[in-house]
Amino acid sequence: MRTRRQDKAIAAAAAAAAAATNTFPIEKEESPSKPISSITKNDVEAAQTSATTVNISKTESSTVNQAESKPRSKLPTPVLFPLVAIFSLAISELGYSLSWPLTQGVLAAHARLLGTWAEVGAVTGWRLFELALGWFGDYDGYDITALNLLSQGPHLYLLFAHYDTPAFALLITVVIETVATYIPFRLLRSLSRVHANPAAVPNADILTDTPIALLTTLLAGAIYSVSLLFAYATYLPTYLVLYFAGLPSLVRAHESSYVGILPVALALGFAARVFIFTPAEATGRTPADAENEAFDPVKASLRETVRWNFLGWSSKTKVAMQRTALTMLVTGVNTFLRTRLTIVGVEIPGAAAWSSVWVLAAAITGAALSAVGGV
Repeated sequence: MRTRRQDKAIAAAAAAAAAATNTFPIEKEESPSKPISSITKNDVEAAQTSATTVNISKTESSTVNQAESKPRSKLPTPVLFPLVAIFSLAISELGYSLSWPLTQGVLAAHARLLGTWAEVGAVTGWRLFELALGWFGDYDGYDITALNLLSQGPHLYLLFAHYDTPAFALLITVVIETVATYIPFRLLRSLSRVHANPAAVPNADILTDTPIALLTTLLAGAIYSVSLLFAYATYLPTYLVLYFAGLPSLVRAHESSYVGILPVALALGFAARVFIFTPAEATGRTPADAENEAFDPVKASLRETVRWNFLGWSSKTKVAMQRTALTMLVTGVNTFLRTRLTIVGVEIPGAAAWSSVWVLAAAITGAALSAVGGV
């Protein structure tokens, strides 16, 4: 008669023998926790909802990582723009103070002192207005720097071509203005997605293509050059003679203008590409685009037809048009104020004539870049 201990030993020996003969033990078949027939439609919908939730959360997290143009500072929103304005003005004043012998001291020969508080307020107020346009327009450091170059370039070129100002002094001025504009925005606002990660935006193949970037810059630069040369060949010399009292010899100034226009035009062309072409190309399709494409002139009312003719542009074209109009505004007003109020002997018609050249160039450049982007 076997005891219980013997039975356990026999069972252990049998299990060991089975394990030795079978490399992969046969597992006990598991039955589903729920019969297939009992899986309801609600269970399927719940599973689909769970999967959809996971996909949406992944998309949102990747979008956040692409750094849209939002303030990255934890400071209260109402104090951000005042800080931008203070930083910009302080950097500008500090830069001009440190470089006085090389910049303002050189320009003093043709500089006009602001005589009234109204003139001081006009120049300072316009500077603040430019910064406000950039900040509340949701532009990042690259955008506002390009816009600043477009607005400062015509005035600095006038000093170089017609007042014998050394190029080195003007280059230092450009550096000061660029730093005073870029640094405050870069500190208090992250780069937009098109500048932070251009490979992740719509039309990334166009924006990251070096030949296209070079050709669009050359196109914009050529437009600025031709616009200025056309003005020299038509109406501009008359205004330079009549309304620029302190202007040196017009013949010598006219010759020097041909020498210096190429680098200036290329710099302005590059800025125009950054400010107009790049953000327009990075604009994806919106619901408004689908609505415009679905427009049927046969079934539409007169009001809808008029609205479509004036506002039925694509989202990409609207961005280009908006930035072109802003470039024209900032370039025209800043060039007029700087020419009229900071250069001795310049009268209002002369300042208006000089600024009109660059406003026209900005308009043609924006239209050309928009047309190239629409191809």
